[in-house]
Formats: sequence, C-alpha cells, structure tokens
Amino acid sequence: MRTVQLEHSWRTLLADQFEQPYMRQLREFLLDEKRAGHQVFPSGKNMFTALNLVPLERAKVVIIGQDPYHGPGQAHGLSFSVLSGVPLPPSLRNIFTEIESDVGCTSLVAAGSGDLSLWAEQGVLLLNSVLSVRARSAGSHQGQGWEQFTDVLVQRLAAERAGLVFLLWGSYAQKKAAIVDNARHCLLKAPHPSPLSAHRGFFGCRHFSQTNQYLESQGHTPIDWARLR
Repeated sequence: MRTVQLEHSWRTLLADQFEQPYMRQLREFLLDEKRAGHQVFPSGKNMFTALNLVPLERAKVVIIGQDPYHGPGQAHGLSFSVLSGVPLPPSLRNIFTEIESDVGCTSLVAAGSGDLSLWAEQGVLLLNSVLSVRARSAGSHQGQGWEQFTDVLVQRLAAERAGLVFLLWGSYAQKKAAIVDNARHCLLKAPHPSPLSAHRGFFGCRHFSQTNQYLESQGHTPIDWARLR
C-alpha cells in the first residue's frame, strides 16, 4: 500500500496508518489472496475511490456500508454503488425507492443507473467499513484490518470537521456511531436497506430529506439525490 494513490488531504490525515503493523498484515493478506489465484473486488486502483472523489474538506454526508459487492462487475469503490449498465442490487433498489418516496423525484429505479459517483461529487462519502472482498464470497475480507483503518478514518474525520451527516443503516454501520460526537454531527440511524430488513424501518425513514434539512441549517447546499451518472 506504499504505492496506493490517495487524495492529498486523506493521505495527510491517515499517513501514519499505512505503516502500522495491522496495515502491513492487511497488505500481506491481499497479496496472499492474489498468490492463491483469488479474484478480489474492487480492483486495487479502485479500493480508495470513495476518498479520492471526496476530499476531506468537501465531505458533507457519510454513508457507511459493510463490504463491497462480491459479484463480477459490481464493486467500483463506492458503497452501495454500481457502474451504469450493471443491474441494480436489491439494497440499492430499495435506497432508490425510499428516495423517490421521500423527496418526490422521478423514478430512479426505472432510470436504471446505479452509479452514485455524482453523489460523491456533491460531497457524499460512500465509505464501506471493509474496502475489499473475494469474488463471490461475501464478508471474506472482514477481520483483516480494514475495520481498524476505517474506524480511524471516521474518528479523525469527525474530529477534524463539524456539521456532517452520518447515515448509519443497519447494526454493522451503527457501530461507528460510538466514535462520532453526536453533539458536533447529525447521526441518522435506520435498518439496513437490504430486502431482509428494509420493511422494518428503512422504508419511511426519510433520511434523504432530513439530511438536506440539516445541511441547509448549517449553511450548506443540499444534495440532489436524483443526480446519477
């Protein structure tokens, strides 16, 4: 990871982490995966896309996912996002359904694009807790060091900035709430948007309109949730 391409503000914030023992072990684990012939998603150049698209000072909203999609052609470094032309995963379809209901936009599901990079360009940090996965093996890179890295990232981001919105969907993402000062930031929690839990409170949570209301109260431009690539 010495050669990883990382946007300057994040590299400055996280520089000390890349030579920590846990990150050296993670680097070896990823090399071992490659040596064993396993395909890893996303590609190495895309593992830090979420950070490269949203410099530290431009972040306004943080959406925390679990780990990348593990199907071919899906993961490209942004949580919940898939490139245009890739069928919408169920969780993303449910996110779009809630946006349509919440902010009253035209059908995002019908539009068919799941590329959320235009959200990132507006300051939405689409961060997974774990930044890689073995092909067709969900959760396969959990417990290898990524969680520690993203904990440090979230903790330092929350300390460096104020007035951010954290969207925490599901118990896994909500664990990050413990390292964010809710007096400095807006924390919105709901069940995960997966088909297994979306009907338990994700649908109707109205997080997208609440996010914009909070951003406007802080003097920030709201997010256009209907903008897709």
